[in-house]
Amino acid sequence: MTEGVIPVRHGVIPAAGLGTRFLPISRTVPKELLPLVDTPVIEIVVTEMTAAGIEQIVIVSAPGKEAVEAYFRPNERLERRLAVEFREQDLALLKRPQSLANISVVVQQEPRGNGDAVLQARGLVGERPFVMLWGDDIVIGDDSAAAQLLQARERLGGGSVVASTRIGKADTGAYGIIAGTPVDERTQRVLAIIEKPRPEDAPSDLAAVHGYVLEPEVFEVLARMKPGRGGEIWLSDAVSAMARVGSPV
Repeated sequence: MTEGVIPVRHGVIPAAGLGTRFLPISRTVPKELLPLVDTPVIEIVVTEMTAAGIEQIVIVSAPGKEAVEAYFRPNERLERRLAVEFREQDLALLKRPQSLANISVVVQQEPRGNGDAVLQARGLVGERPFVMLWGDDIVIGDDSAAAQLLQARERLGGGSVVASTRIGKADTGAYGIIAGTPVDERTQRVLAIIEKPRPEDAPSDLAAVHGYVLEPEVFEVLARMKPGRGGEIWLSDAVSAMARVGSPV
């Protein structure tokens, strides 16, 4: 650990989206609980965080998505049934999600944007840096996205970090696109994140994907923000605001 860099032990997973792209299944099953083979995507995200050293995780859910919280809570009735029937393998699988980390769930009562969803975690995260990963998105690689984000933060001596990847110009309308200046071959200092620009307006081919490490000041920025595009509060706008005033991103 670089001297003076506060270790990151908290994580936030926004999981409050309506899941309209997954209709009709998302009418009854939250998209974050849809499986990749035999494991729900959100469990993969939680496991990624814990493997990177995160100990306290806040999941931000929404009304009607109680199944997300239930997935990470004990099911005592089923546990008793499996124990009586000596189904030890099934019992271990049942208990696996609740054993991954110390998980809390807060509810975003109104769909006011992904920035507002992150803001709901403020009371539990407090004045601590945290990893934020989307609850319906995974990245496959030798090192997880969470591990790479934390490694970059350590190498840079702290500050906020944005995960990014290069995309084709034709795809910029689906992502937040980073305007920045090079630090080294794999790192840019963020100047702004432009949400879903037209290809001709995109400042680069670097798309913000999967997640962030964020300093706690982002909560104060989000709390002051007024709704933007679509009447929503966007996390990328808060990160851009932090960069404009000189916060390291």
